[in-house]
Amino acid sequence: MDMTITSSAFAHNGSIPKLYTCEGKDISPPLAWSGVPAGAKSLAMIVDDPDAPDPAAPRMTWVHWVLYNLPVDSTGLPEAVHLLPAGTLDGLNDWQRAGYGGPCPPIGRHRYFHKLYALDVVLPDLNEPTKKALEEAMKGHVVAEAQLVGTYQKGR
Repeated sequence: MDMTITSSAFAHNGSIPKLYTCEGKDISPPLAWSGVPAGAKSLAMIVDDPDAPDPAAPRMTWVHWVLYNLPVDSTGLPEAVHLLPAGTLDGLNDWQRAGYGGPCPPIGRHRYFHKLYALDVVLPDLNEPTKKALEEAMKGHVVAEAQLVGTYQKGR
């Protein structure tokens, strides 16, 4: 069975409801996953937008959420998660803060990639790593990955 990540709030490649964006309550959407491989020791999640600032001429990937050391027996995160599963550590998003930052695209319809990684190790405390630092620490340890893509455009 392949590892999957889904949300009850939006379908893969579907529109993310306003509630989860800067135009709404800016809370994290509910996420669920399954199929974590038996040999995995921890999970990591990165949510990012490769279409920033303008999907017609993207210049950067904007990071919205970085989490790691999620327990392998966890099956998801509730809407507006405040209490992360035991052992889970936060990284820094591109607003230079820990936690979720919802879609807030300046122009056009952007894609938001919710990437879940199963790792064969529990990572040390990386002291609120950036996406880049987490990806570096994960190198050679990813045993499975899954992704859920949602889209959002302001003012619709």
